[in-house]
Amino acid sequence: MIAHWDDVPTGRAEEGHIAGEWSRLGAAAGTKTVALNRIRVDPRKWSTPYHSQTAEEEIFFVLSGSGVCLQDGVAFPVRAADCIVHPARQGHALRAGGDGLEVLAFGTRGRTEIGHLPRAGVAWIGGTWAEVGSGDTPWEREASAGEPELPELGERPPNVVNVDEVEGDYGGRWKRLAREAGSDLTGLNWAVLEAGEEGAPPHSHSADEEIFVMLEGAGTLELWPSPQHVRGGREYEEQPIRAGHVISRPAGTAIGHGIRAGDTGLTYLAYGTRRPDDACYYHRSNKIYFRGLGVIARLEDLDYEDGEPQ
Repeated sequence: MIAHWDDVPTGRAEEGHIAGEWSRLGAAAGTKTVALNRIRVDPRKWSTPYHSQTAEEEIFFVLSGSGVCLQDGVAFPVRAADCIVHPARQGHALRAGGDGLEVLAFGTRGRTEIGHLPRAGVAWIGGTWAEVGSGDTPWEREASAGEPELPELGERPPNVVNVDEVEGDYGGRWKRLAREAGSDLTGLNWAVLEAGEEGAPPHSHSADEEIFVMLEGAGTLELWPSPQHVRGGREYEEQPIRAGHVISRPAGTAIGHGIRAGDTGLTYLAYGTRRPDDACYYHRSNKIYFRGLGVIARLEDLDYEDGEPQ
């Protein structure tokens, strides 16, 4: 549920023009349906092979450094505090500048059905097939193809925004970065809390999964049990959090979460899915929000016997 990025193992990924250090923060924090990687790209090297996803929406947040994003044949500069949204079927890759490039890469873990024929060494993918388990890896093939040619740098397209460019709500302390950059399936928000202030009211999701990344300051993670958990003996909990902590809140736990800033304030990123079948329960007010319907209702008290509603 919670991990600190200083404690997460780092692996080296290097092949030809691609080189960097990877930390799988989402997996370390216990995510179920979404992924978060911290990638520290070597100076003047590429983050990954140039690629596109068939269904996944990817969001990148630049922590530090600078570089270039190559996207569908267009190149443009990127810098710290940029949010880049790549929809499905959009080709993209990042190249670090002379000072390197550090990014957070958010995405979903979509399951794809593939019919694997192990004796034949092929796999059915939709109406076509591909060789499996033989030959060079995709990264080795990308390295063999050589470094992509970068065209002359152009203007930044609408799918990239910087924190400083987004007006935001609540005096600029809550900024919907990914939505401003055109995201459709997922969201990434940037938030600042003053000393003692809390973020969203304590809540839990039935279908949406969320990840929080603490960027600056310190505070408290609050965990609120559902009425069913309270009757089962579970109590309210608090955990200290600070810059570098990654918090995963998978769907369907019925344990609400809230974030409160400490004496120095708190700055963090909030990533989540936008599933229309999600229901969000607010633990203090006993309200429930049905995302697909756009309806908020207050629940009547329920009778519980043996932990089950009657």
